Amino acid sequence: MRTTPSSPVGLHRVTEPAGAALPQAARVLDAGPELWPDEVRIDVETLNLDAASFRQLSEKHEGDGAAVRAEVLAIVAERGKMQNPVTGSGGMLIGTVAEVGPESPLGLTAGDRVATLVSLSLTPLTLTDGLERWDGRSERVPAAGTAVLFGRSIAARLPVDLTPDLALMVMDVCGAPALVTRVVADHVARGSAPTVAVLGAAGKSGSLSLAAARAAGAGRTIGVVPFEAEAARLRPTGLADEVVIADARSPLGLSEAVAAAGGPADVTVVCVDVPGCEQPAILATAQGGTIIYFSMATSFSAAALGAEGLAADVTMLVGNGFVPGHADLALDLLRGTPAVRSLFESRLAAEA
Repeated sequence: MRTTPSSPVGLHRVTEPAGAALPQAARVLDAGPELWPDEVRIDVETLNLDAASFRQLSEKHEGDGAAVRAEVLAIVAERGKMQNPVTGSGGMLIGTVAEVGPESPLGLTAGDRVATLVSLSLTPLTLTDGLERWDGRSERVPAAGTAVLFGRSIAARLPVDLTPDLALMVMDVCGAPALVTRVVADHVARGSAPTVAVLGAAGKSGSLSLAAARAAGAGRTIGVVPFEAEAARLRPTGLADEVVIADARSPLGLSEAVAAAGGPADVTVVCVDVPGCEQPAILATAQGGTIIYFSMATSFSAAALGAEGLAADVTMLVGNGFVPGHADLALDLLRGTPAVRSLFESRLAAEA
């Protein structure tokens, strides 16, 4: 156990620039397995790369899985964490608690199987297996190595009634339905049943956001997808009152499609893992409405300047991935909404 002073937010692990940045903003972390007293070491089982990061790597290497795997290994070896240098994002992991420092406030015990609910972009990480079991073609990465949680990190024990892969898939996006629940409930408390449009509605965060919006009292839900194949998956679920096919990067195309489905939206939720959706989302949202940007592909300067340029009186929220109780809420939505569970299990089967 190390005895030098430590910080609950991980400043002591920053090696470049030393002492000048929090772990997420730092370029390099000390990922050594020896703990400070308030830390927890995890034996890694699976990484889950965030969608924007995986898409960028796949497109960069034109679908060459071996090249994607090599770059992920290089990033972790160089930076001591998995942080895509282009998107700035990471993902999350599941594993087993190997050691708990005597001053850790996280309430974990050696042997607990957990999902980390903080980004890989700030989690000290070492990989020891060369990712030999991963073909580089899916977001879910079988892995062996160690990760470290700080005193102010977040982790959740894996539920016993769900497979680890299914639980990981839900927990990876659990911040989305939690914030949607809060925003829709605020509208309902002010006396309105809002129209909610979800961009990327057939995906993980999108389908959970639709379920959360309905459970919180949305008056109408609109699911926006880019292709007929995704529309065909979403329509039978009943999660959306209307399913529309539109390019979320097309300002007029998106706004017209949402309007035809009963919009503009009072709440627009952006769960699309490509850039260029900022201003289209603004045009699809009613004056006085709210836009929640969950995609790590979002340019927040483009969103802010776009709203100004369009004279749009909208509230724009950054989905930061943490809302108190977010993991339990998302897992309960999965358990209680067969349509959502079916979409998630179909996705798992397709990846397998």
